[in-house]
Amino acid sequence: MPMDRNVQTFRVFVATWNVGGKSPRGSLNLDEILQVHDPSDIYVLGFQEIVPLNAGNVLVIEDTEPAVKWLTLINQSLNKPHNAAYRGLKASPTITSSLFFPKPSLKKISKVFRTESRRRLKACNCPSDLERKNSKDICFRCQQPNIGEDDISSEEEDDGSNGFEIAEISAASGGNQMKYGLVAIKQMVGIFVTVWMRRELIQHISHLRISCTSRGIMGCLGNKGCISVSMSFHQTSFCFICSHLASGEKEGDELRRNSDVIEILKNTQFPKICRAPNSRIPTKILEHDRVIWLGDLNYRISLNYSETKRLMDRNAWDALLNKDQLKIERDAGRVFQRWKEGKIYFAPTYKFSYNSDAYAGENVKSKDKRRTPAWCDRILWHGNGIQQKFYIRGESRFSDHRPVCAEFLVDVVVTEAGTRRVPYGPNMKVGAEELLPPISR
Repeated sequence: MPMDRNVQTFRVFVATWNVGGKSPRGSLNLDEILQVHDPSDIYVLGFQEIVPLNAGNVLVIEDTEPAVKWLTLINQSLNKPHNAAYRGLKASPTITSSLFFPKPSLKKISKVFRTESRRRLKACNCPSDLERKNSKDICFRCQQPNIGEDDISSEEEDDGSNGFEIAEISAASGGNQMKYGLVAIKQMVGIFVTVWMRRELIQHISHLRISCTSRGIMGCLGNKGCISVSMSFHQTSFCFICSHLASGEKEGDELRRNSDVIEILKNTQFPKICRAPNSRIPTKILEHDRVIWLGDLNYRISLNYSETKRLMDRNAWDALLNKDQLKIERDAGRVFQRWKEGKIYFAPTYKFSYNSDAYAGENVKSKDKRRTPAWCDRILWHGNGIQQKFYIRGESRFSDHRPVCAEFLVDVVVTEAGTRRVPYGPNMKVGAEELLPPISR
């Protein structure tokens, strides 16, 4: 008999932030951005411009030191205790000091934050006929991926990495006390994506694959493009796309962004790892059950600066959204057909003066250098079984962009054995969970 299934709901938090080529300070606190006071089950965090997009970073050697700093700051927020005694304390000086060691190894430090080996996460767990009959955990019909462990981190093994640095971070991260484990991490020039999950849920991840698509200079360099993460969670396939699309606010630049989206959907390909003839493991983005696209999509507002500012001063968001290029292009059917985006109730996220709440155009007299405010930073989704809980703008002044965050309630097909979640009801807090022992057969 086929294995019994049911559908459970999990909370997925998604955030995108263009950090303007600035490396973070050790004192930067991500708690408010990540909404750690009301934790989710899965965190998908995408960054753009974690390094300056200069020729050295694009053409020569990828600088991974900022990625290490962001990774450590994320871990600080997700895995520190949030009890009354801890509130108000500053970040651990051990973590802070370790952020600034020279040439840290992204690959080695990422191992500290993982609770499962990457090889295990890539493995295939498709149920075979033999497994259904005998309730075995091994999939005999599927090919185990013959790939090394280097493709999830974007840095080669560095035997010269400072061992004290890694030991210090490991000690500060709490070891077995970690609530969240790192599932996926990848950097492509300035684009950086990382996926975290509640530790007890990671055992249900399989078929983890990552694909990078470059859309930058000459259509082939990594200063623009995307990183896509594909994985199976229980019996449901997920795809997360973190992108940085073509910039520019001249008329017609939106068509280049459309082209980037079309080429990403066309060219992103995940390797096959199953031999089963009826395998449903997707190899293209839109073949996944649940898809979430986040990033600096760079779509602008088709108004000049003064008209845009006038509508903003009146909080006339609907009138302003009617001039939003992404909305115009979607409504015309030229891009993101059958995708969904939540209602925007927040002010444009770009472009701000650094360490200020003022838009950069307010202090620029030259019209050629003035940037019209825009909703460049967006989160969209595709597929059924996804309900958006909120769609908000963060208020950190760290960058010339504001971070954008969303949380989703996502349905997942779960096998009868394993983790079961308490269903969401009108008298129950969203995301309440209970881990129960496997059902005996």
